[in-house]
Amino acid sequence: MVFDRKNVDNDKLVSFYKALLWPRLIEEKMLILLRQGRIGKWFSGIGQEAIAVGSTLAMQPYEYILPMHRNLGVFTTRDIPLSRLMAQWQGKASGFTKGRDRSFHFGTQEYRIIGMISHLGPQMALADGIALADVLSKRHRATLVFTGEGGTSEGDFHEALNVASVWNLPVIFLIENNGYGLSTPVNEQYKCERLSDRAIGYGIEGRTIDGNNILEVYHTINEIATNIRQNPRPVLLECMTFRMRGHEEASGTKYVPQHLFDEWKERDPLTSFEKFLFDEGALTQESIQVIRSGFATMIDIEIEKVFSEPDIIPDVETELKDMYQPYSFSTFQPSGNRPNKRYIDAISDGLRQGMQKFDKLVLMGQDIAEYGGAFKITQGFVEEFGRERVRNTPICESGIVGAAMGLSINGYKSVVEMQFADFVTCAFNQVVNNLAKTHYRWAENVDVVIRMPTGAGTGAGPFHSQSNEAWFTKTPGLKVVCPAFPSDAKGLLLAAIEDPNPVIYFEHKYLYRSINEEIADEPYTIEIGKARIVQEGRQASIITYGLGVHWALDYAKAHPNESIEIVDLRSLQPWDKEAVEASVKKTGRVLILHEDTLTNGFGGEIAAHLAEHCFKYLDAPVMRCASLDTAIPMNKALEDQFLAKERLEEMMEKLLKY
Repeated sequence: MVFDRKNVDNDKLVSFYKALLWPRLIEEKMLILLRQGRIGKWFSGIGQEAIAVGSTLAMQPYEYILPMHRNLGVFTTRDIPLSRLMAQWQGKASGFTKGRDRSFHFGTQEYRIIGMISHLGPQMALADGIALADVLSKRHRATLVFTGEGGTSEGDFHEALNVASVWNLPVIFLIENNGYGLSTPVNEQYKCERLSDRAIGYGIEGRTIDGNNILEVYHTINEIATNIRQNPRPVLLECMTFRMRGHEEASGTKYVPQHLFDEWKERDPLTSFEKFLFDEGALTQESIQVIRSGFATMIDIEIEKVFSEPDIIPDVETELKDMYQPYSFSTFQPSGNRPNKRYIDAISDGLRQGMQKFDKLVLMGQDIAEYGGAFKITQGFVEEFGRERVRNTPICESGIVGAAMGLSINGYKSVVEMQFADFVTCAFNQVVNNLAKTHYRWAENVDVVIRMPTGAGTGAGPFHSQSNEAWFTKTPGLKVVCPAFPSDAKGLLLAAIEDPNPVIYFEHKYLYRSINEEIADEPYTIEIGKARIVQEGRQASIITYGLGVHWALDYAKAHPNESIEIVDLRSLQPWDKEAVEASVKKTGRVLILHEDTLTNGFGGEIAAHLAEHCFKYLDAPVMRCASLDTAIPMNKALEDQFLAKERLEEMMEKLLKY
């Protein structure tokens, strides 16, 4: 191994050595503790430290790094105290996730490190969003994100590289190619000779370097970062290394040929660098022993300190509270002009006023710029706010939702438009595992709104008409709203933009141009989680939301002799249990109406709650009216038959006659 010190003096070389040695000694201690049964799991990065340490040394302390399992050197080189890391690994209250997640599955704004989730690939899109925030703020910074050679097969890898390329984002995508994805060798993972060759497909620079040479890693990252800070663009960097231990210790290494261990042991990043420094006269055997002895003592002290910490005492209230960023809602009642506006215009108004209020709010979606979006909701926004804040995206839902989370991490807000709610499946992992769980895991809010044009009634068929709100209402950490009227559409959208938590905002396509209402020109907000009594009644309650509210109103209008109370939930997560209970206690009969399918639709949750909490007030069983348990057909006659509206008359008659 050839080390090129360039302009690095001896003192700095020794500091590099210490930075490389520190995580190695910690890891060796972890392996001892594992054999002693004092810890339960460990992902070893022994033999790969030069990548994590060298790259972190090259980055500025205020620049974000997004590492992975085997990158202990990132955390130690950013000077995170070992006691805090150990508390994290041991699930102590003083750990970064307070016992809620394992190993390096956490982030820390204090040290500008954003850890991965187990799905690995999604973090690359977060790097795009972080870098985009820097570009928009005209900060000359680079972002570094790690992945393994196995992760390059995931769609998230390709989406992130493509977005970074199209948007000229200053991101270094670092591939740690250690030869194996758990037990799968590289010849079963990809066909190209070098993974860096994939860069050409994205029109970006790609390099392959020796990942075990700390000076080569440092100089390469330093050169790239210095350049892209001034000339923003992504670079793909493949660092060749080898995993000397199992994927995690329990998995072993029997599947790896012995000759590979023999070859790579000769290229150990620590011993090779140590020999170089010894030859250069920067280190002596005595100084090495002093450094090692001092580190060993520090490790023992820091670790035992954590073992003596008390175990976590579970508290239900704390767990529930920490799913969401605390937020104090303040309402504003407009008093000015109230023109008549359509549902679609109300949404457009809300977006525009949100953009005017928050100069760090970014809109992203397919065709939303000059074209104005599939439904023309953002028409004219580019002229008012510019293409930096109203951004057309490639067709890559996961990459864009991840970028939205990255924007939030780096101080921005974002609203992402799904062209149709059905397409959110392509971003499902980002939504339910990344956006939803992040505040609970490490107390980072995710300031993202996802607009979801939803629902049937337009003959659009199985892939453009689903009511998929139940996919998200069962996911803690998300807020879900479904406005039925133009006034609510505007007020709830502005509330969602204000809210620091991730909000899934369902807007019904059928309502866009079919209903109108007098609404205030001024901005105003409606509290998420509060229902609205649309119509007072005494005989029965219809609990509904979205298009179902209008079906209920049509029914009530057609049956003037029946006293029907209609409760519009407006929000499904959280939902207004008090308002629903009060209505049911008042009327004694309840029908839950929604457009989604019957089985596992959100109405089942309401029905279960009422059966448990309002049973003694009921004069009839809780009944549900929902759409058929099939996919949504395109043909109008078939679609009409599918929808819950087809059975509303029958179900109300059954309820009132019980």
